[in-house]
Amino acid sequence: MINITKIIAAVLVLLAIALGGYAWMLSRQAPAPAAAAANPATAPTKVREVLVYPVVVAAKSLPAGEAIPADALRVERLTINPVGAFQDVNVAVGRVPVLDLAEGTPVMENQLVSGLATRIDEGERAVAIKADEVMGVGNKIQPGDFVDVFITLKSDGKDVDRSQARLLLSRKRVLAFGNASVDGLPSKAPDKAAQQAQRNDQARTAVLAVPIDEVNRLTIGDASGRLMLALRNPADKSEPDPKLFAELPTALQPAQAKAGEARRGPLEGLDLAQAGLTTADLVTGGKGPSVRPMATEVRAVSGTPRAAKPARSGGLQVEVIRGNRSETVNY
Repeated sequence: MINITKIIAAVLVLLAIALGGYAWMLSRQAPAPAAAAANPATAPTKVREVLVYPVVVAAKSLPAGEAIPADALRVERLTINPVGAFQDVNVAVGRVPVLDLAEGTPVMENQLVSGLATRIDEGERAVAIKADEVMGVGNKIQPGDFVDVFITLKSDGKDVDRSQARLLLSRKRVLAFGNASVDGLPSKAPDKAAQQAQRNDQARTAVLAVPIDEVNRLTIGDASGRLMLALRNPADKSEPDPKLFAELPTALQPAQAKAGEARRGPLEGLDLAQAGLTTADLVTGGKGPSVRPMATEVRAVSGTPRAAKPARSGGLQVEVIRGNRSETVNY
């Protein structure tokens, strides 16, 4: 019995010695990883790698309001990837900054002109007019459609036969109708049901792309008459021949060419828009205001008819009464 106890004790002593030796070996190996981490030269390659992104930046100062040329941009690899940044130079070329951008500044979407303004061609202007269900072809007009603009001019009850309706503008592109627009902005409605309700809302405005020299016609027509939009097939490109009709006179007359200067051509574009248009010329086709002959009266003075008397020039003189005013007219 005593021998068995001595054997067990010897085994336990040997086991304790073995565990102590193993612990000593572990203590000698533990500092090795820390030393390796402290030494960059021996660190793994993946730890030293930095993630970079291709970002389009300004190669030179970009002034606000001017289109960006191709040589004003370059691609740099940055450690940041800003929201709205471009990776391809060609995507940002031709866009217009809304603020001045310094050299080296990343070019981002929110720094450039966007929305409906980018959908207007050169020489055009976006003009809004009042709209309703009847005027807008039962609210069936959609952005991108082409329409003809007709105008109805109603006279008073006595001159109803002088009311007129005619084509005012032909084949104009619809940029927006009600809440829908060609700029492609997502609807603010939170769900499909709300989006459908938004589409069903009656449109109150229509925005058309109009050449600058025809904006006067549209604005005066909208103010003096009732406009009607006629939807047309986009493949139908027929338009009236302007050579068949006389040009309307302008509100401002162009200056006469000085002696020795070449004769100036007809006004176009911004010059024609600056010259303007009068309501009377739009209504009468350039024949001036249409005025009914005023009633004239030759009245007697002191109960005795006043006869026409010879004028000094050899003609006759007639007294014309207009309300409380009296004047003598030579004939």
